[in-house]
Amino acid sequence: MKKTKNLPEFNVIIAGVGGQGLITLLKIISQAALEENYDIKTSELHGLSQRGGSVEVHIQFGREIWSPLVKAGGANLIISLEIQESLRVAHYGSEETSFLINDNFIPIPDHSLLMPQQILQNLKKISKKIFLIPASAVCQKELGNDVVSGIYLLGYATFKNLIPLKSVSIITAIEEIVPEKYLEMNKKAFEIGKNYEK
Repeated sequence: MKKTKNLPEFNVIIAGVGGQGLITLLKIISQAALEENYDIKTSELHGLSQRGGSVEVHIQFGREIWSPLVKAGGANLIISLEIQESLRVAHYGSEETSFLINDNFIPIPDHSLLMPQQILQNLKKISKKIFLIPASAVCQKELGNDVVSGIYLLGYATFKNLIPLKSVSIITAIEEIVPEKYLEMNKKAFEIGKNYEK
């Protein structure tokens, strides 16, 4: 397969807790990158089988990718499906990193809790490019289900050019990855995410 030559490397971290659909989001971004002929490597870390436990996934795509793991300070985009988790993966960020954060707050056992404003203050020491979006609330209101909040955030990231993938590639990936009974809901989540203005 001929590889796309115009993107040396783009690194994504997705963080959240079990049950939030991180692996589906990983698969959709990966498939969309493949649709555009990028080389891609991924890695899934932390408690994947434990619902409610911390989860992070790494995605690297570009012209030629050698490692599945994003190095500290090496993320171009960090998508956090839960606000506390954004701080846990903040060491992957730099002043060039965009933080796209669902303002959903889920108490996690044995974690010391910081309030959202404290979390944002800490993140702003790393990057000024912080996007705090009420993805769970919007998806619950508009679609009756907040499990698609990651797809909603992906729509926003595409609309704001926070990720170098085309909408058509992501829609194609959603159609290939998501089971038919959930397909329309996921496509709608992506579309309303693209239309969110902040």
